Amino acid sequence: MMRPKTSDSSEEAEVTALKALAFLAADPERLSRFMDLSGLGLDAIRASAAEPAFLGGILDHLLADDSLLLIFAEEHGLRPERIAQLRRKLPGAALDL
Repeated sequence: MMRPKTSDSSEEAEVTALKALAFLAADPERLSRFMDLSGLGLDAIRASAAEPAFLGGILDHLLADDSLLLIFAEEHGLRPERIAQLRRKLPGAALDL
């Protein structure tokens, strides 16, 4: 049985993570830091951008840095708590988020 789409859907989480990736990519320092911490190059990021587990990692990156999280949340009209809720909709989320 199919569940109806809700604002808590994994689709919303994926869209938010893609926005977060664009947010990181728009600033060379942010992108460089993400690449350094993840060990990924631009080609790997491009190749992984459609993978739900990778998108979860993008949200993990935001959630690990309060200042980055707050800037992103404010720019996108989201509460930081909402980003944590959406993170749970993607593969690999920690149970304590």
